[in-house]
Amino acid sequence: MKINGVTIDDTFAEAFPMKATRIIITAMTLKWAYRAANALRGFASSVIACGCEADIERELKPSETPDGRPGISLMIFAMSMKDLEKQIPMRVGQSIMTAPTSACYSGLDSEVQIPMGKHLRYFGDGYQISKKINGRRFWRIPVMHGEFICEDTTGVTNAIGGGNFLVLGKTSRQVLTACEAAVEEIKKVPGVITAFPGGIVGSGSKVGSKYDFLSASTNEAYCPTLKGQVKSDLGDDIGSVMEIVIDGIDEKSISEATRVGVLAACSFGSRKGIYRISAGNYGGNLGPHHFHLRKILK
Repeated sequence: MKINGVTIDDTFAEAFPMKATRIIITAMTLKWAYRAANALRGFASSVIACGCEADIERELKPSETPDGRPGISLMIFAMSMKDLEKQIPMRVGQSIMTAPTSACYSGLDSEVQIPMGKHLRYFGDGYQISKKINGRRFWRIPVMHGEFICEDTTGVTNAIGGGNFLVLGKTSRQVLTACEAAVEEIKKVPGVITAFPGGIVGSGSKVGSKYDFLSASTNEAYCPTLKGQVKSDLGDDIGSVMEIVIDGIDEKSISEATRVGVLAACSFGSRKGIYRISAGNYGGNLGPHHFHLRKILK
């Protein structure tokens, strides 16, 4: 299969089960909602070392938020409920509650809930007030700028992490440009995030290492500087490889994100240095969710 002169490898991306929540961050202005959201998603690119994977899903109009203010929808993924229960109060407390004029609400309706304001209320030192509106409990926590409003709990759902595709091309500049275009298209798909910096991975990894203390290490088969030293999967024409990793609510959302992302990368074509699209998998042994590139792109 070729798209605009770009070869689509006959392979699949291998993904694994995760747990996810969506929170809504509002503030007096969109600028401050963004600042709070960006603080929360800091150091949240990979569960390998960060404990969770988080990113902004989309901007919200005042008509879409619980308090009628500008807002941000942000999604957080982790390997287990226990991990989410640790990450949510910690990150909301340190990054959202500290941001001037901010508030935080659950953006996911589900039977399964984890604490959010339920833990953070104690910062109010006994002066916090609870309000229940339409069956949802909120906490009004007095702070120096006024009040921090935070919902008691947030919903949790089953999710999928590790959907991915690789963009292989002539130079780093050409591959980066194609990946940037891909991420912009993926942002339009609801229910997915690309948690790595700018949505792009420059140091894609494989499972395991020659060092016992590492669970992941550089994917030498796709490192251009190692051609000739290892069993490489790169031809002489490939000078750079970058990866886009996609976490999503379900298989449908990840498939659609993969489709639009790959098509955006392929729009540059072989004339602009984009030669192949591939994906990362481990023979089906890492996770039960397999996203076959050619099937998605038919």
